[in-house]
Amino acid sequence: MTVASTTQLKRPIWHTVVILTLGLWLGGSLLLDWVIMPSLYVSGMMTQPGFTSAGYFMFWNFNRIELLSAALVLTGVLALGKSQLYHANLAWKAAILSSLLLAIALINTYFLTPNMCAVGMPLNVFESVQEIPSVMNQLHAGYWLLEVVKLSVGGTLLVWCFRQKAEVS
Repeated sequence: MTVASTTQLKRPIWHTVVILTLGLWLGGSLLLDWVIMPSLYVSGMMTQPGFTSAGYFMFWNFNRIELLSAALVLTGVLALGKSQLYHANLAWKAAILSSLLLAIALINTYFLTPNMCAVGMPLNVFESVQEIPSVMNQLHAGYWLLEVVKLSVGGTLLVWCFRQKAEVS
């Protein structure tokens, strides 16, 4: 009886976790930023009186998912950095980039979203003409800047993970 054994290099589970988490997180961000929010804006939903609380609820949930995703990516990158399969030079760069992703998620969750909600809440329900405060435009500019950085950094990490996967295979 002949037994054929094949030895193959097993990829760490963290590698798959990081790729899937980054893919879902960045895909969700693109869906929210380029599909959901523009469609709400075009449909006139943003001018409705209850939009601020509805937007806060939507972003509150998404921000918590972002925090979980950022923590999972950072944990995965740190675990992969200890693996013998990954280059030390790439491991510390990936750790810095994933820490930046976590910082962006923290800023969005604990600074931008609460401040946007506070600025957008109507204080006088009898006032019919509501203008967008200039502070809101500044907060939106900060949000979009962080989104561009997040998508760039997340895309870079995703490319690095795919390249590492190709080298490991």
